[in-house]
Amino acid sequence: MRFTDRIDAGQRLAKRLGHLRGADVVVLGLPRGGVPVAYEVARALGAPLDVIMVRKLGLPHQPELAMGAIGEGGVRVSNDDVVHRAAVTGPEIAFVEERERHELDQQAKRFRAGEKGVDLTDRTAIVIDDGIATGSTAAAACEVARRRGAARVVLAVPVGAPESIEALRDVCDEVVCLLSPSFFMAVGSWYDDFSSVPDAEVTALLQRACESHAE
Repeated sequence: MRFTDRIDAGQRLAKRLGHLRGADVVVLGLPRGGVPVAYEVARALGAPLDVIMVRKLGLPHQPELAMGAIGEGGVRVSNDDVVHRAAVTGPEIAFVEERERHELDQQAKRFRAGEKGVDLTDRTAIVIDDGIATGSTAAAACEVARRRGAARVVLAVPVGAPESIEALRDVCDEVVCLLSPSFFMAVGSWYDDFSSVPDAEVTALLQRACESHAE
């Protein structure tokens, strides 16, 4: 199985989440790449769409590899194995976290335009990304959803590394993953088109979903 792009991945994922149609659900996309996937799921389920603000903490000299993640509300997740293997110091971690916390705050302002996020109290939160490698940002996102009051947290992704998917079962109530190949490589290797998603596209999708759900 491969995915043409994030739209294709979202449509396929929506079919697997059909059992949640009619439930009190909020779909939460991780910006930026998770939002186009989440938009298709929200549209199929007739559910509201929001972003869930998290940022990867990349290694100082290998930023694509996560040593942890942070989320809104002070959430922080550490990948201790990566930190230990890379011998990252406390000051290095603090520097990366401060930089990413600033970017997280700026993204929240851009994407929400000063508005509060959708109320999750006593609802089912479906947390969606375009794929999972280490699982740090997904774990942080699930914790954010819990802190925002979600009664149930479902993590849903098109593709993920098997060991990460298995570990994430401990931080959410249900995991839905369409493809979990033993030879994983990178998330983008399972997409024909894995182009970067600009902020403007995230904002437009959120606005379109808001208008559609209000009708």
